[in-house]
Amino acid sequence: MREIFAGLPWWVKWVAVPIIALFVFGGLLMTVVGFVIGLLFKALVFVALVGGLIYIVRKFMTNSSSHRDW
Repeated sequence: MREIFAGLPWWVKWVAVPIIALFVFGGLLMTVVGFVIGLLFKALVFVALVGGLIYIVRKFMTNSSSHRDW
């Protein structure tokens, strides 16, 4: 691979090739990044909902047990 790029100017290696790669694989990269961000967002919503549910259930259980003490 080094032999292929050996005689080329620096801007071909560091500018043109990455731009071509982004042009060719950009849609795939955006799909993967979008999927990962969507998955992380769904995981965050799941954790928040479960945490809220646990908080509400514990609050309800402590309130109902304090009423039994009367």
